[in-house]
Amino acid sequence: MITTSIESVPGKQIVEHYGIVQGSTVRAKHAGVDCMAGCQNIFGGELKGYSQLLEESRQEAVDRMTAQAKQLGANAVINVRFGTSTITQGASEILAYGTAVQVN
Repeated sequence: MITTSIESVPGKQIVEHYGIVQGSTVRAKHAGVDCMAGCQNIFGGELKGYSQLLEESRQEAVDRMTAQAKQLGANAVINVRFGTSTITQGASEILAYGTAVQVN
């Protein structure tokens, strides 16, 4: 499955348009990660536990989006974007969305 953040796939022609597809996941912070993040806030630097959590969440959202596109018969998703929202304190949603298309 081709995914791109631009409006087309370079070197390919869009031959079918299936519409918007999306995938999301809601993740909560782990108490151990939260504790380490509190310590890291004192000293500064990257919060690696959160970075890893967000990377895994983005990948899961993309996987769900591309699975939905495949069900429609698409072989590419263009204009891919990400969104985030807070569901409750300590839990956030990561959303991946784009336009499912068939390219040749």
